[in-house]
Amino acid sequence: MDLGLDGRTAIVTGASRGIGKYIALELAREGCHIAICARTEADLEDAAEEIRAEGAEVLALPMDVTEAGEPERLVQETADRFGRIDIYVGNVGGNRRGDFEELSDEDWDDLINLNFMSHVRVSRAAIPHMKEVDGASICYISSIFGRELGGGGLSLYNTTKSALISVSKVMAQELAPEIRVNSVAPGSIRFPGGSWDQRVNEKPDEMAQFVEENIAIGRFGRAEEVADTVTYLCSERASLITGACLNVDGGQSHSLI
Repeated sequence: MDLGLDGRTAIVTGASRGIGKYIALELAREGCHIAICARTEADLEDAAEEIRAEGAEVLALPMDVTEAGEPERLVQETADRFGRIDIYVGNVGGNRRGDFEELSDEDWDDLINLNFMSHVRVSRAAIPHMKEVDGASICYISSIFGRELGGGGLSLYNTTKSALISVSKVMAQELAPEIRVNSVAPGSIRFPGGSWDQRVNEKPDEMAQFVEENIAIGRFGRAEEVADTVTYLCSERASLITGACLNVDGGQSHSLI
């Protein structure tokens, strides 16, 4: 299936490892030019080399997108390098566990800035460029815990991931028909070096029980499966899909929406 992405330009944040890197790799395989960013320069350059091996032109920018001016620099340097911006995949994010009553204003500010406002700022800077091309698309990486309760200690994560889904739906209405905006909600995804991979290596029996009790498909998800979904959503083959949030979770979630 031709996804119609050849020659397009995609920005993927948090792409030095894990889901972000796999998304960038898959978009590269479909013919996109790729701009990636992350805080750790060595890891970012390793990822860039992997992506270049797929035949893509790559702009790798070491940066912290929570810092003032950096989202705008990411967008401007991408536009200067490739002459266009067609796709923005907001993947950067993290977690900070803690009981609600013990979390400080600093904790909330840090996670809101990382998991939500960084995406708002990159999108705001990219939208004028994306309006100049046909078929532009934004996709945010949320979580099944943006759609339903994640449990104790996850008020920061739940709130920020829910916010991404919410803002994407409003943006989809405001930006149609020029730019489609969607989100993806991964479940428990295992990739080398990731948190689930570490847990499986440390406690294989416990993790086997977790899978049996929580994931209907009977295994952890793979980062490639999230990447395939995102790549499709950002392509012309998904031209009627906007304002959607797609679970990629093997039946793990319980939300009715």
